[in-house]
Amino acid sequence: MKRSRSTNPMHRRSRPLLGAIAIIGALETALLTVAELTGSAAAVCPTSGCKEVLSSPYATVLGQPLTLFGFLGYTSMAIMAIAPLLVNVDKNEELRQNLERWTWLLLFGGATAMAVGSSYLMYIMAFKIQAFCPYCVVSALLSGSMLVLTLVGRPWEDIGQLLFTGVVVGIVTLVGALGVYANVDNPTIVNNPAVTDRKAPPIVTTTSGPAEIALARHLKNIGAKKYSAYWCPHCHEQKQMFGSEAASLLNYIECAPDGLSSQTELCKTVGITGFPTWEINGQLYSGVQSLSKLADLSGYTGPRNFLQR
Repeated sequence: MKRSRSTNPMHRRSRPLLGAIAIIGALETALLTVAELTGSAAAVCPTSGCKEVLSSPYATVLGQPLTLFGFLGYTSMAIMAIAPLLVNVDKNEELRQNLERWTWLLLFGGATAMAVGSSYLMYIMAFKIQAFCPYCVVSALLSGSMLVLTLVGRPWEDIGQLLFTGVVVGIVTLVGALGVYANVDNPTIVNNPAVTDRKAPPIVTTTSGPAEIALARHLKNIGAKKYSAYWCPHCHEQKQMFGSEAASLLNYIECAPDGLSSQTELCKTVGITGFPTWEINGQLYSGVQSLSKLADLSGYTGPRNFLQR
């Protein structure tokens, strides 16, 4: 008589644990994505290092916040982990078995890619940006935990094939990350071919109305400063809100060391930790500000029929 083996408790709990970890990661990255897209990242950052990391050029991929791709990754992992559990094993045993078999391999590949990607981002945080972001550390821990769970969460038949798959996925992920950030590590001049030794911000393509010009002149007259970096997409977004003519009137302070007319030491002295940052009447305001908010903060009393961007 054949004796049945008892199921490893970890094998029974691995999928719910994977789903729970992935959901936590999805919630974290969703929060950061919304904050990034609304220009309010500074409001959710508990440390200055967090603001510095989220405003760095490494925080944007293909024009979108890196956290958006993290959210998509965690959400996919949660769906793959939980989907087989939703199938009624008594009515659709074959379907559930097929889902479990295929999703385990996908879960391992996804967890490997996320763990390798998180490790590379931790390297960037520590050695490139040299700042501490607790959200990044939490995400790295979540990714690593998912990888461990995929390894111990089921009895793999061919460990050699599994390791080979992991190595291939890891290499592809690392090469992809190096390619994505190649322009960050070796930046090129943006939209200004006349500049050969320093990096210039993108050219403002929107037009200014009378109200935008009046507000920009007011900000300049009271000594307001806009601390920015040429590579910062949110800084460009802020200038686009003013329009070309008005933006040219602003007191723009370039904080990037390799930027055109860089004033990095001034930025450090003032204590700038993220971009853009406005200094108005001695107070610092981080993130993209609406023109109405800038008008209120600066005591502007002119026309407020700002163009809608």
